[in-house]
Amino acid sequence: MSPVLFGFVGIFLLFLLLLTSMPVAFAMLTAGVAGFALIVSPYAALSMATMDILDSILSYNLTVIPLFVLMGQTAFHAGISTGLFRAAYAWMGHLPGGLAMATIGACAGFGAISGSGPATAATMAAVAMPEMRRYNYSESLAGGAVAAGGSLGMLIPPSVVFIVYALLTEQSIGELFLAGIAPGLLITILFCISIAIRCGRNPVLGPPGPRASWKERFYALSGIIETLILFAAVMGGMFLGLFTAIEAAAAGAAGSLIIALIKRSLSKAVLKKIVQETVRTSCMVLFIVTAAGVFGRFLAVSQIPFVVASWFSALPLPGFLIMLLIILFFLVAGCFIDALALVLLTVPIFFPVVRRLGYDPVWFGVMIVVVTQMSVITPPVGVNVYVVSGIERDIPLQAIFRGAMPFLFMLVIAAGVLMVFPQLCLFLPYAGR
Repeated sequence: MSPVLFGFVGIFLLFLLLLTSMPVAFAMLTAGVAGFALIVSPYAALSMATMDILDSILSYNLTVIPLFVLMGQTAFHAGISTGLFRAAYAWMGHLPGGLAMATIGACAGFGAISGSGPATAATMAAVAMPEMRRYNYSESLAGGAVAAGGSLGMLIPPSVVFIVYALLTEQSIGELFLAGIAPGLLITILFCISIAIRCGRNPVLGPPGPRASWKERFYALSGIIETLILFAAVMGGMFLGLFTAIEAAAAGAAGSLIIALIKRSLSKAVLKKIVQETVRTSCMVLFIVTAAGVFGRFLAVSQIPFVVASWFSALPLPGFLIMLLIILFFLVAGCFIDALALVLLTVPIFFPVVRRLGYDPVWFGVMIVVVTQMSVITPPVGVNVYVVSGIERDIPLQAIFRGAMPFLFMLVIAAGVLMVFPQLCLFLPYAGR
């Protein structure tokens, strides 16, 4: 049997293991070691896996992940998310659907310090859902807004998906972070437009709240100061060349701890919870990344990435149509596979195709994140929808999925805009070149 056929057997084994509900990291590690053993030898497979795991544990570059996770966890427990929502609510709450728009705005702000879509969705579900219930918002609109708004945490830097993509493709983490800013703002605006259209047609979906005075609005802006400080410290330091990505992550983590101390929200019990959540989340992500490295080694010896790249490149189609097919594949696959796992599994296969077609790797990273944003709100594996449903147990799951569909349409529009105007995400990272 040829290495390519062994490669497809290994991929089939991986999906079989995933269907048995085996954790993604264990499934990739098992399939990768087994496939490598079949193609090379069992001894070589065990040696390769051991060295890859050791290299990942000792990797300095991977320290950026727990540092950003620590920053997000500390910011959450310091109450920064509540301040963001109150500020957005003071300015937009009086509009039809204004509370849902405020939720989107707060999700964008909290995404700038959490780096995680599900974490952003969980946080804002706890903060915003009670307010929307109090003003008789449609359960479908409220749940859909929180689930879709949470996806912004995947795109607006610092993003864990960007970090993993950068490590897989040897791209600059700082450039990817900068590339995510403009698309993140674009999608935030599109989400708010979607809410305005829906509530304009049917005001019952999102009744307006009381209008805040100008004094109350400007006073509420104090709730975004901490977020601006952290975002400026992380992104400003990288943009000005003062920090590397890892140093920026350390500065952000230290800044969030200082803010929590100043706000007197860092008790011994809270600090223990922050450390526990940071360790749990970081270990999960790092183990998945390590297992993906082992699986990637197996794919490399199977020659599947090169065969796929050659097949796509030989198609009698223009480059943009091939790229569209790749993006459609990510969209469909994302309906069945977790976003981070999808990136780890497929980027090693499709990245050579993208480079051969001449597309910018930073732009491709942004496109992947935008498309995987769609996957967290689409059935059956829409993880953000399940997160919101888990917190708001009395809202039917199908109602949240239904409420998220108009936001999915806006993500499709955003992907189309970025396909036509790639400079929208490239002008910031390449400004200094």
